[in-house]
Amino acid sequence: MSRLNKELGLLQGIGLLSTSLLGTGIFVVPALAATAAGQASLWAWLILIVLVLPVAFTFAQLGKRFPHAGGAPHLIGRAFGARMERLIAFLFLAVLPVGLPAALNIATGFWQALLPIGRGEALLIQLATLGAMLLLGQRPARASGFIQGLIALAIIGTVALVWWVGELPLASQPLLPDIDDSWQLIPAALGVMFWCFVGIEAFTHLGEEFKNPQRDFPLALLLGVLLAGLVYWAFSVAVLSFGVYGDVHSDAASLPRLMDQLLGDKARVLVALVGYLACFASMNVYVQGFARLIWSLADEGKLPQPLARLNRHGVPGPALLLVVLICALCAALAGVLQLSVDDLIRYANGNFILVYLLSMAAGWVLLRGVWRWLAGFSSLLCALVLLALGVEALYALGLLGGLALFGYWREKRAALPLRS
Repeated sequence: MSRLNKELGLLQGIGLLSTSLLGTGIFVVPALAATAAGQASLWAWLILIVLVLPVAFTFAQLGKRFPHAGGAPHLIGRAFGARMERLIAFLFLAVLPVGLPAALNIATGFWQALLPIGRGEALLIQLATLGAMLLLGQRPARASGFIQGLIALAIIGTVALVWWVGELPLASQPLLPDIDDSWQLIPAALGVMFWCFVGIEAFTHLGEEFKNPQRDFPLALLLGVLLAGLVYWAFSVAVLSFGVYGDVHSDAASLPRLMDQLLGDKARVLVALVGYLACFASMNVYVQGFARLIWSLADEGKLPQPLARLNRHGVPGPALLLVVLICALCAALAGVLQLSVDDLIRYANGNFILVYLLSMAAGWVLLRGVWRWLAGFSSLLCALVLLALGVEALYALGLLGGLALFGYWREKRAALPLRS
């Protein structure tokens, strides 16, 4: 029996996941990939979608069989025990102080490109953004699904506008170009592009709120991944067609540069609005997912009981408030310490991959038949990505080891009175 209201349908689920995956990446990563691999980046998108699908299928099967607000940590706990569930839950929550402030900085950047905004005004915009997510999150889950569905349509509409005004595809830009001498560039592009599909694990926290999780959750996950992949590929075609790439320092402005070429200065407001909404949508899924993870842990007696309360709409209001307050505090600290987006994102990347890797390993334990072998292949894929991170993975591995030692020390300390 579900502990949360079953509010989500198939279309709302697709909207939630696709906007989570698109997020800020749709306006930045295609240009970064084009800089890394040129024409070969179009093939890289198709390869990446094929590689991500096994991970998505595994998450879909796990979410279908074990829908739970605890998301990935709960699945890992079912496979490897309660100690591992707590460990991964805190590892996942450790993304909160760095990942969300980074996304808030990126979202604010779209307004800074439109208006003269100082550091103080930027912080106010970030706090107002968190306030909007708090208000939206206090409503039933279908409200977030509806709003994010509209944002997904706005993102897709913007890409469609680029294709229409730019009269794409151009004869000079093949949709799948001949790259016989460029295949060696694809791995570098894949390393950049993989992060466009970080967000699937946050979506698993919403599995308990689907009206028909066995049918709609896996369909929403798979269709959301395919939709996001198609939109990324379509925007990459536009980036390559109009040459708005080539400098890693200006690739983040690929959408404003492209829209300025096609529509002139009047497109600035559209760019700021759609870019900000894309960031909002991506952050909202994570904030709601973190809130449900905290609520689930409290409901099972693993965190203070007040965090297990639901509001009158049947959503975890106190847990959501705690998440928003932590994000607000961390955003303020990041502003005071003047931490860059690169600094913040670097510390979050390895955590996500470790959660993915252990979720796929849980799939190997919990699933049977062909799905078990698919989970095994996905585990290998995630392990290779973790290795590709290099020294950036050490933060996540060190944090995992530190949390494990702390948990072991607490258990030993709790057992001491029993021996006396």
